[in-house]
Amino acid sequence: MRNFEQLRKAAAAGPTRRAAVVFPHDTDTVVAACEAAEQGLIEPVFVGNAQQIRQLLEQAGRTVGAWKLLQANDAAEAAAAAVALVRAGEADLLMKGLLDTKLILQAVLDPEKGLRTGRVLSHVAAFSLPLYTKLLFLSDAAITILPTLAQKREIIMNAAEVARAVGVLRPKVAMICAKEKPDPKMPATLDAATLQQESVAAALGDCMVSGPLALDNAVSHEAATQKGIQDPVAGDADILLMPNIEAGNAVYKALVFLAGAGNAGIVVGAAAPVVLTSRADSQESKLNSIALAALHAARHADA
Repeated sequence: MRNFEQLRKAAAAGPTRRAAVVFPHDTDTVVAACEAAEQGLIEPVFVGNAQQIRQLLEQAGRTVGAWKLLQANDAAEAAAAAVALVRAGEADLLMKGLLDTKLILQAVLDPEKGLRTGRVLSHVAAFSLPLYTKLLFLSDAAITILPTLAQKREIIMNAAEVARAVGVLRPKVAMICAKEKPDPKMPATLDAATLQQESVAAALGDCMVSGPLALDNAVSHEAATQKGIQDPVAGDADILLMPNIEAGNAVYKALVFLAGAGNAGIVVGAAAPVVLTSRADSQESKLNSIALAALHAARHADA
């Protein structure tokens, strides 16, 4: 896929997924959920203060109608109730509203009532860029602060799973570092080299991992050629695997605010995807994120 219009059409063409919208006490969340429902992406279940949600719907020119509304007295109660809907098979994905990310992740990770799968949770962002020929994925810009080698393995597999949900059969993963050769003074380069070797041995599933690669030669054939890099991932990466959250967050925001990229973001690794966007993200990015989560949930259901 080249853009989010194609992604939304693909999500609308599949079965409508049920989304538990957690504490939608802000206009942006309510409108995004309504627009997603009207486009056939989801069937929302609003979980929060019923009176306040009805007022926000009315202000947005909508009514509850056939959509479900579940009363919750506070954000923590709403998060727990939404997770319970997923556990009961009454919702396929979660969407974060006006509550701290910590609260929804605590509910997801609750050892008894949560959605743990034994896998690491990680954030996967997707971007549509005018100078790139396809959607570009990036991880992890929001959850894992300084991933270990073991965590990077799972972040790769999580991101590859999301890429496959949008039709990338064998995702190409670039391990982003500041240089292209392993250097004992730069641990991320050593991790990258190890993970490339594991990928060659098919230990990381159906994806192709290369690294270390600098950002330029991960996405530009010309830059890779100038540096003499001959690698099937170089210049054609589907996924940028970042060495730490600072690098991931900086690249994420540079793509959106400097390069004008369209974007989406979800958290995966639990039993259901979580739509998790920044307060600064646009209305369109929230809609894109819902579509991405719906496609991921559909693939999980078919697995």
